[in-house]
Amino acid sequence: MTIGKKTAVVTGASSGIGAVYADRLAARGYDLILVARRADRLSELSQKLSEFYGVTVQVLVADLTKEADLAKVEDVLANDPAVRLLVNNAGLARLSPLAQAPVSDSMAQVALNITALTRLTHAVLPRFLARNEGDIINVASVLSVHSWDLSAVYSGTKAYVLTFSRGLQDELANTGVRLQVVLPATTATEIWDESGVPLSALRKESVMSTENMVDAALVGYDRGESLTWPSVADESLWDKYDAARAALFAATQTGTPAPRYREA
Repeated sequence: MTIGKKTAVVTGASSGIGAVYADRLAARGYDLILVARRADRLSELSQKLSEFYGVTVQVLVADLTKEADLAKVEDVLANDPAVRLLVNNAGLARLSPLAQAPVSDSMAQVALNITALTRLTHAVLPRFLARNEGDIINVASVLSVHSWDLSAVYSGTKAYVLTFSRGLQDELANTGVRLQVVLPATTATEIWDESGVPLSALRKESVMSTENMVDAALVGYDRGESLTWPSVADESLWDKYDAARAALFAATQTGTPAPRYREA
């Protein structure tokens, strides 16, 4: 699929899922703004993509946990009229029992996985709505709906991404702006190197390549999916889960305590 000169902003673009998104979007004709902390990797990737695909690639070196850098990216999203797609991919995992983890690890995950994603979405949305055109892809995780004894904070941040995205999808339902939330399972990225759980400790057969993950997510994007589970073969599992969630919520809508909580 080829489009006119539109720009996609990809965060966490220097490696892994973000780098593959950058490649696939360049192949579709998007100009790119690549956001990440590592200038050398961004420079190398931008040169490769611009030469191979003939697109314009800008590099924006930024640590999205830092106020000044985050504000710099917000300014681009709010004011560049060419931006038509935001891929909120940048993320951080620190997997350890909470009682043994530094508070700084927890707050860094909150800052990147929640605060940065929310602020970048805030920055781009008014322009998208004014034009009635634009797409957002939020990369969550299967740990949005599950927690391990090592993942309380990480799972909590990704649960936020899922719930935030679903609420925003309802808000955007009657507009030309759409949002896809992607829920990868274990993916072979560098996030594991610093997470506390090395990739080698996981079952090899459970690990998906970044290329397969992104390609599957983009098939879901092309199909107009609001939620994409790249590794889940049985689509009915989500339908059942979501129906149960809706039924549980409906059951809360009463001002009377449940019988089991009433005094005899």
